Amino acid sequence: MCLLRTMNVLSYVLVYRKFFLVVFTLLVLLPLPIILRTKEAECAYTLFVIATFWLTEALPLSVTALLPGLMFPLFGIMPSKNVASAYFKDFHLLLIGVICLATSIEKWNLHKRIALRMVMTVGVNPAWLTLGFMSSTAFLSMWLSNTSTAAMVMPIVEAVAQQIISAEAEVEATQMTYFSGSTNHGLEIDESVNEHETNERKEKTIPVPGYSNDAGKNSSNMELEKNSGTGAKYRTKKDHMMCKLMCLCIAYSSTIGGLTTITGTSTNLIFAEHFNMRYPECRCINFGSWFMLSFPAAIIILFLSWIWLQWLFLGFNFKEMFKCGKTKTVKQKACAEVIKQEYQKLGPIRYQEIVTLVLFIVMALLWFSRDPGFVPGWSALFSKYPGFATDSTVALLIGLLFFLIPAKRLTKTTPTGEIVAFDYSPLITWKEFQSFMPWDIAILVGGGFALADGCEESGLSKWIGNKLSPLGSLPVWLIILISSLLVTSLTEVASNPATITLLLPILSSLAEAIQVNPLYILIPSTLCTSFAFLLPVANPPNAIVFSYGHLKVIDMVKAGLGVNIVGVAVVMLGMSTWIVTLFDLSTYPSWAPPISNGTMP
Repeated sequence: MCLLRTMNVLSYVLVYRKFFLVVFTLLVLLPLPIILRTKEAECAYTLFVIATFWLTEALPLSVTALLPGLMFPLFGIMPSKNVASAYFKDFHLLLIGVICLATSIEKWNLHKRIALRMVMTVGVNPAWLTLGFMSSTAFLSMWLSNTSTAAMVMPIVEAVAQQIISAEAEVEATQMTYFSGSTNHGLEIDESVNEHETNERKEKTIPVPGYSNDAGKNSSNMELEKNSGTGAKYRTKKDHMMCKLMCLCIAYSSTIGGLTTITGTSTNLIFAEHFNMRYPECRCINFGSWFMLSFPAAIIILFLSWIWLQWLFLGFNFKEMFKCGKTKTVKQKACAEVIKQEYQKLGPIRYQEIVTLVLFIVMALLWFSRDPGFVPGWSALFSKYPGFATDSTVALLIGLLFFLIPAKRLTKTTPTGEIVAFDYSPLITWKEFQSFMPWDIAILVGGGFALADGCEESGLSKWIGNKLSPLGSLPVWLIILISSLLVTSLTEVASNPATITLLLPILSSLAEAIQVNPLYILIPSTLCTSFAFLLPVANPPNAIVFSYGHLKVIDMVKAGLGVNIVGVAVVMLGMSTWIVTLFDLSTYPSWAPPISNGTMP
């Protein structure tokens, strides 16, 4: 009886664990502000509570991000109106403009045309096909969210993988018939395969990328059930390895591509806004400068990750990869055919796609040319108001055009039979924009800005900086390595935006305390925040590809560990080569605040 009651209590505790965790955290940390009674202690209490809720997700991340608006006024750290102003910054205007672009790209299927065209360009050899998928996914992820990119491309990859498996099964069956006495010839084998492929395509319903990911899951489950009807999910171990490889290449390349641009992932945006707010006199972080520092790193990481994944799952056959003029196998023909069929379904490029592509190119060019650094940019035309026009100005300008430029003309027929125009439909509507706008990220980032402001106002940042100053005795490269490994480890179990939002004020204080250029520590830490490759729950793209059923957790851990090591190593290489020269990181800059004691550690 006692055991039964205990089990009953434990079941209640398990069900209400998040509620108990919230109450427990608030009460256990409460002595900190009560006993010390300083602004620093009260701000630290708020910081620890928010950090605990973010790491455990006891409350939704965005709800936790609202706590500074409640706790700072109650503790007398900041007035409510000042806290509220931190929740909407220049970052949010930039995000709105970028989401307008992403909405139009997905609405008119431009993303699918770009991905399929790039894959068709590299050929159908399995190794080159994987590289093609990784390159196209990384390119799309530069401009779209990592999550939506993975959700768009995975149904295409799944269709290709299943088509390859089906084609090989048909070829083996046909060859067995041939060797057992059939009069079929090689040409008839190919025809049989093509007929089989046609029948397979009629039976399958391939979801359109960009819509609900549930469609992709259903397609995946349908295929697995079809294969499991023969007693196994896959014909051979090699087929299983190929499916694993193609899934992971999409998950990882969507994350790697997001490193390249400020708008590519939320962590980059959070860093840019935090840095420009904390060091307004620097004016060195913009779209162009970030691209110059991150693009080489992303290319190297992408290439090395491709080599690592290919070697881990399928092995490298250099003779097969680089043998020119070799006749395509049936497997390669099937792969090329399904990609070609998917591309033909899109039809000829439409007016809406052309306009979206033109606006996309114009936005990128305006971003790059605003203040390139080595030559005067177009912002010099407004020299009377330096620093007023930012990347968000460009994003809003192009974003508004998506609501203005007509996508198609709406007509109706009058009683007399005359066709007249009565309205027009823009490239995107406000309802469509709202469905794509990540308001949760916007609130989360705003909460991070409010938390950073509170740390400054209360003096907690300065106190942390003073306590971290003994680290100045360590070599700078070792400090960078430690901070990078810390961030990479933490982001595996916590959300990327929450991790970077929590650590940026601390790392900034560390750099100021040891009088090292803040960019020296903040840039690698920001890049490493995206290296969440180990677990399905570490990153939304990981979860999306894991849901297709080809992977086990151990597969992702083994593959992700190698990609994590590659990522950190490349970032460390960049910090000692091209990034140092790009920003002159060897000296403590004048735009950073001086330390009160004025001595170098």
